[in-house]
Parts: sequence; structure tokens; C-alpha cells
Amino acid sequence: MLRRLSLVLLTATLALPAMARDISLTETITVRSVNSAVLAADGQLAAYTQVTPRTPYKDDDGGSYQALYTVLGDTKVPFITGKESFSQVSFHGQTLYFLAKRGDDKHTSLYRMATTGGEAQKVVSHVNNIYSYSISADGRYVAFRAQTKADENKSKLAKKGFRAEIYEEQHVFTHAWLVDTQVDTVEPVQVTDNQQVLSVAFRPGSEQLLVRTAPTALVDDNYMSSQYQLIDYAGKPVSTFASEGKLGKAEFSPDGRYLAVIAAADYNDPASGRLYVYDTSKNNERKDVLPDYQGHVQDIAWRKNDELIWLGHRGTQSEVQALTMQWFESRTLLEPGKLIAVDIEAAPGQNDILVRAHSAEHPTELFRLSNQQLQRVTDSNPWLADITQPRQETITYKARDGLELEGIVVYPTDYKKGTKYPLIMVVHGGPEAHYSDGWLDRYGSPVKYAAQQGFALFFPNYRGSTGRGVEFSKLGQNDYAGKEFDDLVDGKNHLVEMGLVDAKKVGITGGSYGGFASAWGATAQTEHFAASVMFVGISDNISKFGTTDIAKEMHAVHARSYPWEKWQWYLERSPIYHAEKARTPILIMHGKEDTRVHPSQSMELYRYLKTHGKVPVRLVLYPGEGHGNRRVAAQLDYSMRLMRWMQHFLVDGGKEAPAHELPHADNL
Repeated sequence: MLRRLSLVLLTATLALPAMARDISLTETITVRSVNSAVLAADGQLAAYTQVTPRTPYKDDDGGSYQALYTVLGDTKVPFITGKESFSQVSFHGQTLYFLAKRGDDKHTSLYRMATTGGEAQKVVSHVNNIYSYSISADGRYVAFRAQTKADENKSKLAKKGFRAEIYEEQHVFTHAWLVDTQVDTVEPVQVTDNQQVLSVAFRPGSEQLLVRTAPTALVDDNYMSSQYQLIDYAGKPVSTFASEGKLGKAEFSPDGRYLAVIAAADYNDPASGRLYVYDTSKNNERKDVLPDYQGHVQDIAWRKNDELIWLGHRGTQSEVQALTMQWFESRTLLEPGKLIAVDIEAAPGQNDILVRAHSAEHPTELFRLSNQQLQRVTDSNPWLADITQPRQETITYKARDGLELEGIVVYPTDYKKGTKYPLIMVVHGGPEAHYSDGWLDRYGSPVKYAAQQGFALFFPNYRGSTGRGVEFSKLGQNDYAGKEFDDLVDGKNHLVEMGLVDAKKVGITGGSYGGFASAWGATAQTEHFAASVMFVGISDNISKFGTTDIAKEMHAVHARSYPWEKWQWYLERSPIYHAEKARTPILIMHGKEDTRVHPSQSMELYRYLKTHGKVPVRLVLYPGEGHGNRRVAAQLDYSMRLMRWMQHFLVDGGKEAPAHELPHADNL
């Protein structure tokens, strides 16, 4: 009897699901994800790349590793695995192409592998790195982007001490090159000159190249002054596609008649999110095919000559639809609320669509969309099934002027109704960006880790965010730190009124424009926030204009004015102007090589606050990092400092800054 009872109890125990566990910060920043996917012409065979971050404390510093797989039905075949780095995988017939620097390569070259397996073969190499490429329909020609050979005299002179740099005048253009692979001597021919080439692709059915060009190699001209144009194989201009402002992806229909382009509505539109179709049979006549869309188009792919698949982000959700060229009408393929789709891939004449997407439960994975049914293809992190998943949802609230806003709330893991929790508000940058209700775990917002520590988190889509149409995205223009940042306080007050948040235990953090918000929250709005962590943020809007690499964009889509037109206004909309008011402990972190927001922005605020000495302040700089930390060690260090700062001031009741050293050495 006892034996039978023991057997029953053992069987019941084995049937129980494993106990959910907490996630660590190291696991948060080392999750794997699918970062690209392509579909073969048959619509069945697919290939995808999976990113694996380096292991903190074990691997030397550097970028993430990648692996390449093909998948047919339920069968996955590894092609390139291990500690590899490559990019831009594409299919052509039964061949996979990709860019990589392998073996004795001095520069990134184009390689190919048969889909049946075997060794990779080098197709094209160049005197400099190949940045991107395109292959003609017949496979004969390869077009690619690269710079010319570096000037050897420059390096020789540098050894003798002649290293003077002429700021923003020594343009090194990236050109378009063409290679005929069927001649005896494969020699790249330069087909553009005196302009920056930002993309290159073949036009189907003709010996023409579609290139996006800008007048200089400056980032600002990439953002605000580029255009799409057609050139022939000799580089002679054929025609242009009229547009103004920001430009995104462009893709020709399979027959080469239509060109679909994601672009800005006008020069002052903060983001490329409108969908236009040019008809080359009608002198490149342009049509706004989704004129009233209250969202932003993120990606496009042609499925037929007259059918365009498009991916849109609307509010905190995403959707996939099919648009016909005959009537310019759309039908839904993937409804909002299923997943947060990142991009799509289609093959002409084939039904299925590849979708990269994420959710609150997992980072970006690969899915196949067939007849409006989603099938998950990859599971890069099976261990996530054991992790405690906090409740996450989209909420709406009204700003003080009546404008309806959205945000995403993540509840503490052990949430109990009626209990008030400390809050970490995470403000997105841009401001032309938005949060989607999916995987929000990042090194700058370790959602599940923070939730299991007893924090609530809030991700507000304040006015000026994308995802709600052009008009909404312009609401923050000419009003730095005005109503847009009042929206943050109104969101905080809403959560307090909900009974979720302790009004005296609210922290604010964010990067770039979110860093600006974090600095503003610690100074001008200091009474609302008990802790702040500012990352690559703005503290002085006057000096910011003079030190950034996007001054043209700042004027066109953010400020809509120049500092010399209203000096005092720019000063008063700068956190340093309000530094003496600051009573919010602030941790400031910045990449030392940041060109977008110069590290001096963080140094200025640090010096102001340190000098008046009325609030805890610390400045942490990351050598080798720019506008955001790319390497895993710097990301983990950032996450640890962020969480320690919030814990110390919001939970532990700290009055002075916590110890600045973190126990990294203990993990070696």
C-alpha cells in the first residue's frame, strides 16, 4: 500500500511543471535573437541568422557572434556556427550569399555557399570593406557599396606626426561598384562619383541600378538630404524619384514597374513612416497609398507584380496587410495584438511570408505567416519558459490638456492589488520612436529583473512619438521639454491614482532624448522624481546644437528654429539652467566616443550639480562606446549601475551615492 502511494506521489510530482525562477542581469543582456531572415524563390526554403552575445567575464571584449541556419519545414540545418561574424545573407537560386571577413581577408568580402552545403567560396573582394551588395536576376552581375583604396600617403605622413583633421571636409565617399562575374578578370568598376551612396539594388527587367544618394558623407545628409535615383550600368543618371525629408526602404515590384518607398510625409516629418508607390510607366508618378494611416509603416515586400505586403506599427501593436495596386485597397494578413512584427520577407509568386517578431515572453524570433496563420519557426532561448513572467499591458491616460496617450505598464512579479510600489519610468529616445507591447528587456530596461525586485515599470509613448501618424509625431516640435515631458509627469500621476505606485518612490531613466527627459526630471521637474539615471542625454540645448552630427535634423524635425533666433528659450529648456533646483540623485552615463550627443553634455550637467553640491551625482564614461553601449561587458556594467542606483534611492532610502565600484573582479 505504501509502495503504491509512493508511486502515485512520485508520478504526480513528475507531472507538475517546473517552478518558475528569476532571471539574472547577465541572462537579460545575453539572450539570443533572430536578427535577419530571407526566403528563397520557392517560398519554402528559408535562412536566418541568430545572434549570440559574448559571455561576460569569460570572452574577451568585442561584438556578438552569429550563426546561419536554413530551414525547410521542420528541418533546420546549421550552415555557419561558432564564433563567427557575418552579415546580409541573401538567396539567389540554390545559393546563399553573405558578407564576411574570413581567413586571411584584409577587408569584408562577398561569399557564397550552396544550399546543399559545402565550403564557402569568395565571390568578390575589394580594396576596402564591402558594406552591402545586390545580385542581378540572372546572377551575372554583382553591385556593391564600398570606398576606394585608402591613401597610403596619409598613413605614411601620420607616422611622421602629420595627423591634422579638417572637420567635416575630408569626405570619404562610399561609391557603387559593378562586377561582371562572367568575364575572365573579375574587376569591380566604380559607377558613381562625388556623392554618398547609401544603398544599391538592381531594377528587375532592365540594366539599371536603384541607388539612394546624399550630397555628402555626413550623417545629417543621410537623414535629411538623400534621394532615390536610377542609373545605368555605366553610372549615367536615368531618372529620379521625387521626395523630401527622411527616406526608408525602397523595393521594386518583380516586373520593375512599381517602386514602393517608405518615406516622410514632408521635410518636417520626424520619421519615414508613410508609404508611397511610384509608377515608372507614368513618368515616376507618386501616390500616397495609405494617406490616412494613423500609424507608421515599418517594412515592405512584394508578393506579386500588383500586390505589396506592408508591416505597420499602430499604437503599441503591429499589423501586416496586403495592398493591391489596382484599387490601392488593403486586407489584413496579421491582426494587431498577435505579436510585435519587426520586418517581413516575401518571395514573388509565393503565398507564405516570413515574419520576425517578438512578444513580452520572448525576444525576436522567426515566424512563418501562411493563410493568415502564424507558425513559430525558432526558439532561441528555450530556458525562458522557466522564467517568471510579470504582467504587462498597454494603458491609456489623458494629459493635462486632454490629449489621450498610451504607455506600457509592467507590474511587479509578486504584485498585490492595493500595494503601492516603487516605479522606474523608462523614456524612449528620438523622440521619433515608440514602445511596442512586446519584448522590452534591454540592458537599459531590464524588465523582468526589475519586476522580480519589486519594481513597477512604465514605458510612456509621449506626444512626439511615432506609431500614431504624422500629426501626433509633430506635436512635440518647437517645444523642447514642454508638453512632451509634462506628459511623463501626467503618466506618473495616473499610475499613482491607479493605486499602483508610491508617489515618493518614482525613478526616471532613458537614453538620448530619453536621457534629456531624465535630466529634466532631475532638475526642472525634480519634485516628481526620487532618482534619475541619464544615458547619453542632453543637458544644454545651445551647446548640443554646436556639437552634434545631426544639426540639420534637429532644426527640421525637432526644434523648428535655431539657437540664435531665441537664445534665452533654448537656455531655459536646458537642464543646466535648472541645476540649482535639483534635489533628485542622478547617475549620468555616457559613451566617450559619442558623436550624436557629445559627452560634454553629461560633463556639463555633472559639473553644475557637483559644484552646487546639493544632490548626489555621479558620472560614468564608457571608453570605446558611442551613442549606446554595444559590447556586452559595457551593457552589463550599465545594467548593474542602473539597478543599484534605483534600489539604493527608491527602496533602501539612501541619502548619499552608493559605492561606485561593482564586484566585477569576483566573477573572473
